Amino acid sequence: MCNPGCRIKSLSYSLLLGDRGPPPSPTASSPLALNDTGATGHPNGTFKQLPHIIIIGVRKGGTRALIEMLSLHSAVVAAENEVHFFDWESHFQKGIPWYLSQMPFALPDQLTVEKTPAYFTSSKVPERIHDMNPGIKLLLILRDPTERVLSDYTQVFYNRLQKHKRYQPIESLLVKDGEINLGYKALNRSLYHLHLQNWLRYFPLESIHVVDGDKLIRDPFPEMKRVERFLNLEPQINASNFYFNKTKGFYCLRDHGRERCLHDSKGRAHPHVAPAILHKLYRFFHEPNRKFFELVGRTFNWN
Repeated sequence: MCNPGCRIKSLSYSLLLGDRGPPPSPTASSPLALNDTGATGHPNGTFKQLPHIIIIGVRKGGTRALIEMLSLHSAVVAAENEVHFFDWESHFQKGIPWYLSQMPFALPDQLTVEKTPAYFTSSKVPERIHDMNPGIKLLLILRDPTERVLSDYTQVFYNRLQKHKRYQPIESLLVKDGEINLGYKALNRSLYHLHLQNWLRYFPLESIHVVDGDKLIRDPFPEMKRVERFLNLEPQINASNFYFNKTKGFYCLRDHGRERCLHDSKGRAHPHVAPAILHKLYRFFHEPNRKFFELVGRTFNWN
C-alpha cells in the first residue's frame, strides 16, 4: 500500500502492492492479468492508476457522502461513477485495463479511490479484490441496520414512482406470515456480520476501517479525521469544510470558498412504518448486531 508521496510508475503487481508482496499470479486469460505495464499518462504529468482505496459499501450507508468528504483532501482523487468492476461479470471480463480506464487522472503523490456499495454484499468480490491487491485499504460505512433497510426501500419506492411503476407497501415486504421476511433482499444487506465474515477470509480487520454512517450524518468532522488517520493522510480536512444546511436538514461541504450539497435524493423521508413492525425489526437485528460488534471489537449505537 503506497502512502501519499510514493510514485507509482507501473501497473505491475509488485509496485502496486508495496511490501505486502504479490498475490498468486493470474493466468493469462484471467480478467486480472495485466498486459500493459505502463501507467496511462497525460501531458500535464498526471496518470491513471489502480485504486489505493475502495469504499466497499454498504448500499444506503452513506457512501456518496463519504467519497465526497474524502475528496476534500488534496491527496485524494475519486472515480466519478460507481465502477461495479468486481461484482458485474460483464465489467469484470473486460479485465484490469478497462478497470484502469475508469479511474481519474492523478498526480504522482495522490491516492485514487473508487466506491461501489454493492461490493460489500457480493460473495465473490473480496477474493477478486484480494487477487488484485491484498494490501489495499478498504472503507466500509454502515448505519443502523433498521434505518438502512428503510432507506433501501425508500430509494426503490421513489424510483418506481418516477417510472410510474407499481410498488409494494413496505409492511408486505418486511413481514410474511407474521414473521420477519428473510427473503427480502434489503433486509439481507443489513446482516452486516454475515458479509463481513466473508471479507475477513481474505483481509485482516486492520485493512478495513468501519465508518459510523450515523455519526457522519450528525457530525462529519470527527469521523473524517478517523478516516484520515486510517489512510495515513496528512491532516487536512477541518471543521470549516462542513456547514449545516437547515433547508436540507444535513451537512453540506465547503471547499476553497465553493459550497456544495449532496443530491436532493439524499436524505429523503422514510415511509411510515407501524410501530409494532418497527419494534419487531429492531428485535430481529439485535443478535446479528451483537455478532457484528464482536467481529469488529467495537459497538455502535444501534437500537
